[in-house]
Amino acid sequence: MYEFKQRDILKTDFTSCYMTVLLHILLQPRAAVSALSEEAYFQPNSTMVKYYDSIPDFLLPWIEKQKMFWVATAPLTGDGLVNVSPKGMTGTFHIINTSKVWYEDLTGSGIETVAHVRENGRITVLFHAFEGPPRICRMYGRGTVHEFGTPEYDQLLPLEKRKVGSRSIVMLDIFKVGISCGYAVPFMEYKGERNRLVLDLYKAEVADVDAEKDLDLSSPSSEPPLPTTGLKRYWSFRNATSLDGLPGMLVGHQSHKTFAMPEPIQARRREDLEDLEAVSGKVIFKVGVEELKFIAAFLAGAMISTSYFKYVKPRGW
Repeated sequence: MYEFKQRDILKTDFTSCYMTVLLHILLQPRAAVSALSEEAYFQPNSTMVKYYDSIPDFLLPWIEKQKMFWVATAPLTGDGLVNVSPKGMTGTFHIINTSKVWYEDLTGSGIETVAHVRENGRITVLFHAFEGPPRICRMYGRGTVHEFGTPEYDQLLPLEKRKVGSRSIVMLDIFKVGISCGYAVPFMEYKGERNRLVLDLYKAEVADVDAEKDLDLSSPSSEPPLPTTGLKRYWSFRNATSLDGLPGMLVGHQSHKTFAMPEPIQARRREDLEDLEAVSGKVIFKVGVEELKFIAAFLAGAMISTSYFKYVKPRGW
């Protein structure tokens, strides 16, 4: 009889322990996944990093889900400035096949990547996980630049597919891919894309379109007007050379190609940008389950406390 009770107690304790662990995993999925993956990763016979000649197939869906990546380049000179640039905006990174990728280079205040790739072709693209299991992926390749207005650019990015402010395409012919851990990379939550760049670049493109609409740019001898607030003028002054003096934009600012699109597409783009401008500068808060629980508990406590002091009226109050 005693032995039966002892077994029953052990069974109950095991069940409660199991439920505790299960609840812990359900309530803290990130910690559980991290712990399990770390235990599997740091085995004596495991390899910390793996290299491939091209992008492995299992990695393609993961790459397509990422919201940003990093690009590293450098000039040939020993004292030249090594450049690392963050790249974002959904839909700017494209995979042709496992050995060839390209991204749409949006206008910025610098032109380091384009200048370095044009000089020596060396480029590394890095993706890393902000959520889920840790992972870092480096793509080593030889780069090629196709500026706005060139046939290669137009073939890959017709006006209806081109992002606002796009100035070039950076193509990578991959010869090595490295996959390693990323345990030092923190968990971060994606809340949305910034809209300031798109709005400013759209206004700059409109300035060019307005200045060019009454001109005949079909003649090779004609030159774009380059209005003061236009995007092409910005390219000609701010994107002409790198910090080390290497050539940056060569033909984009001289291109006769206009930013104007067929009116139906242009109208949809204007509507999208007006919606962006309406929420520009506003902070959007995302409330999670834990925050909702806390708010509910706080409100319940406040209601109970108010009712208590209102109806019970303890002595001394």
